[in-house]
Amino acid sequence: MGAEAVRVLVVDDSPVDRRVVELLLRAHCGGGAAGEAAPFHVTAVDSGKKAMELLGRRRGDRDHLTPSSPAAAAAANDQAIDIVLTDYCMPEMTGYDLLKAIKALGSPNPIPVVVMSSENEPQRISRCLTAGAEDFILKPLKMNDVQRLRKCSGATRPKSAVAGDDDRCCNTAKKAAAAAAATPEQQQQQQRSPHLAGLAMA
Repeated sequence: MGAEAVRVLVVDDSPVDRRVVELLLRAHCGGGAAGEAAPFHVTAVDSGKKAMELLGRRRGDRDHLTPSSPAAAAAANDQAIDIVLTDYCMPEMTGYDLLKAIKALGSPNPIPVVVMSSENEPQRISRCLTAGAEDFILKPLKMNDVQRLRKCSGATRPKSAVAGDDDRCCNTAKKAAAAAAATPEQQQQQQRSPHLAGLAMA
């Protein structure tokens, strides 16, 4: 029997980018052994506000619903998301704003959020990771990025494997963030270190 699908909420105001991500995720087979690769179930919206509505977390959106009502059941299904993949630059509510809104929910099992952008700005990467993003991926997405997304979701994996995979998941993004946070003096020291190491070996 195949693994349970990884449910991804894609948030991007560009219809072309949304379509590209959807097609890439749905075409990805996971690269694992037969029967182990979890497919992606993709839901796409064009704004951060719609994403929050879909997650059933807009303020007061469920106050009038009874627990047994069809609307409440639909809201519960909408919240069944394993990971959110959001663009950074969007009108009204940016990907960074959406990230903070999801993290502010205070859920005991918070939904992982991965931010994507066409601009490779270390300060932006650092900002998102500091706010709790699982990873930061550069557009256009590639097949290896999809695998990173799968690992960050934490879905369909034994608990013993989660920690190691998550540590590797955003290693590249963390390095970029560290570089952005370094002071000019630290950056100069990092640049001199390899040279000094070579002198020491000589």
